[in-house]
Amino acid sequence: MNIKILTPEFVVFDGEVKSVLLPGKNGDFHIMKDHAAIVASLINGKIKLFTDNIDEKYVDKFSKENEKESVFSFPVKSGVVEFNNNKAIILAE
Repeated sequence: MNIKILTPEFVVFDGEVKSVLLPGKNGDFHIMKDHAAIVASLINGKIKLFTDNIDEKYVDKFSKENEKESVFSFPVKSGVVEFNNNKAIILAE
């Protein structure tokens, strides 16, 4: 599935991932391939991408969460996610 993470300053990430874990108002939620369409608010926390690798042009914006698994995180203060047809756009601050 394709994920695009945007902030007012720059494109944080644009690429394919296995899944994404997001900090929602009612708790963290995980979006995987073929998830139902959703629009949700994000709160202060970390966006975690589950992917084998991140393109070199985006890697400096992420922290590697776990050495065994390929999980990369990006901190956010707030935002919104729209997911539909295996594509997500995340607008983050």
